[in-house]
Amino acid sequence: MDNLTHSLVGAVLGQMGLKKRTALAMPTLILAANLPDIDASCAFYGVESLAMRRGITHGPIALLLLPVLLWAAMIAFDRWQTWRGTRPATRPPLHRGWLLALAYIGCLSHPALDWLNNYGVRLLEPFSHRWFYGDTLFIIDLWIWLALGLSVWLSLRRERRGAPDWRRPAWIGFTAVCAYILANGVMTGQAEAQAADLLRRSGQGGALVVASPPPIAFWWRDIFWRGGGRYGSGAYALGRGSTVEPGVPTGMDDLRLRAWLKSDPRARAFLFWARMPVATRDGDAIVLHDQRYMQPLARDNFTVRVTAPDTASYP
Repeated sequence: MDNLTHSLVGAVLGQMGLKKRTALAMPTLILAANLPDIDASCAFYGVESLAMRRGITHGPIALLLLPVLLWAAMIAFDRWQTWRGTRPATRPPLHRGWLLALAYIGCLSHPALDWLNNYGVRLLEPFSHRWFYGDTLFIIDLWIWLALGLSVWLSLRRERRGAPDWRRPAWIGFTAVCAYILANGVMTGQAEAQAADLLRRSGQGGALVVASPPPIAFWWRDIFWRGGGRYGSGAYALGRGSTVEPGVPTGMDDLRLRAWLKSDPRARAFLFWARMPVATRDGDAIVLHDQRYMQPLARDNFTVRVTAPDTASYP
């Protein structure tokens, strides 16, 4: 998910009452909720960064170590302010046990949310390179922004007024978002099951079917399928069910592609990340796409042009 969503999750956890457990609880929760995304620094590698993102920093080793590093940094910050005489007098005592627990809670919320979309996350890296996909939410979900943002604002407003039930809006917002995620998961499951059944009836049994949530329209799913060297699309709408369209060849059996990949690290990185790769011809070149991101707004960021080794070039 995007970093605003991660930050709002950290904030709502704090407003649910966790921020009262220790000094620096709220900044710890918010920073920890974003911490695994330190791998975003590899984005300057371009297409090759697809093979680096959501990997080692989202795996078990990082999820054990990163909260400890943040915990140590927050303790050092509190000591530094005390030494300088700038520690706020209203700040409560720092409870090391709770501070470490909150660092873990915030950090673990990150891969849990990342798993929910169809981009993928390698939850077992470096022990396994397998990608995991929840296909439940779009990577940026406006409705989650609104629910969490409103609940945090209302909770803070009540807290400033001294209301004893200031935690309640945060709990309501958190519960509503959990219910929303569950409902979206059920819709995705229905969309994929119905599309798979339609494909079986048309002789495409065993096809990989992905129901991808679009932005804003949570009641809709874009259907992508592939099997038997062919790929196609379809749609699902709540209350109307799934439809699928006939497929066309994926192009991944082009004999030139395997040879050209040996000298093209960007193409290899792309295929390591791609869940549903598609190859199309462009003159003497082969253009690699991923079915999930072939829409006009996303296509340019998820495309690699592959040519013979002696003339390799990229857009």
